[in-house]
Amino acid sequence: MTETTTPISDCYCDIVLLGGRVINVETRSIEQTNIGIVGDRLVVGAVDGKEVLDLEGAFVSPGFIDAHMHVESTMLPPSSFANLTVPHGTTTVILDPHEIANVMGIEGIKLVMDDAVGIPIDCFFTASSCVPASPLENSGATLLADDLEPLFEDDRVIGLAEMMNFPGVLAEDVEVHKKIKMGLRHGLVDGHCPGLRGEDLLKYVASGISSDHESTTAEEAQEKLEAGLQLYIREGSAARNLEALLPIITPENAHCICFCTDDRHPADLRDEGHIDNIVRLAIEGGLDPVLAICIATKHAADHFRLT
Repeated sequence: MTETTTPISDCYCDIVLLGGRVINVETRSIEQTNIGIVGDRLVVGAVDGKEVLDLEGAFVSPGFIDAHMHVESTMLPPSSFANLTVPHGTTTVILDPHEIANVMGIEGIKLVMDDAVGIPIDCFFTASSCVPASPLENSGATLLADDLEPLFEDDRVIGLAEMMNFPGVLAEDVEVHKKIKMGLRHGLVDGHCPGLRGEDLLKYVASGISSDHESTTAEEAQEKLEAGLQLYIREGSAARNLEALLPIITPENAHCICFCTDDRHPADLRDEGHIDNIVRLAIEGGLDPVLAICIATKHAADHFRLT
């Protein structure tokens, strides 16, 4: 049996970015190195490519990830939202389309998902868990677990969206827990539990819910971290929690923290930015710049198992 090998061409990279200062989110360091691009993969230290671009010492960061948002709040479809956010460094968003689902049900969710195909930003989705958001609400649809199940046939649907009905979780509502179990089968379950503390918080976490973005005080956020929740620090247009929660971030717990906007108005996206705005504010507030980049990138990717 003869062994054969296929040599790699001298120009195996499509593009080489020369002389950049790479923010390495694995080692939390900055490295002076080149980056080669081969299809959808990166080659650190590459020297030759079909196209070579000199970065002249510019910083190179992974793309920013919004861990939780409703694109409907931007009043834009995903394709137009991408036009505003990609220039700000956002490459991935985790969308919960529950606002359009409250009006149009599954048809509305599919409308948003269809628009997100083939655009220059990665849109992942969580299946909207609370439609309607409250039994006191007049909505255009009611979505049960059986209605949501087919959504998971699309690989972009990676879990169950924020379980706002935390009273139902605590009361062991059958339909609520059916949705949670469905979400866990297909990925993870996002949380939404403003002000929940003590034994009720532990019961909420014990159901399998993995995150929360509703903390407004450092004490509440710290308790949720210690209970095992991934903490999404929210800095959007309506709710701005970064300043209050920034003091709890340490190098030791930062891997349990992501950034999200939840709701972001189009003028704010245009004038202030997106996740890059949160990174700037965090750095201005005293957070180590590399740690801020890690939270905006790797930590969200790790939580959602986005490889």
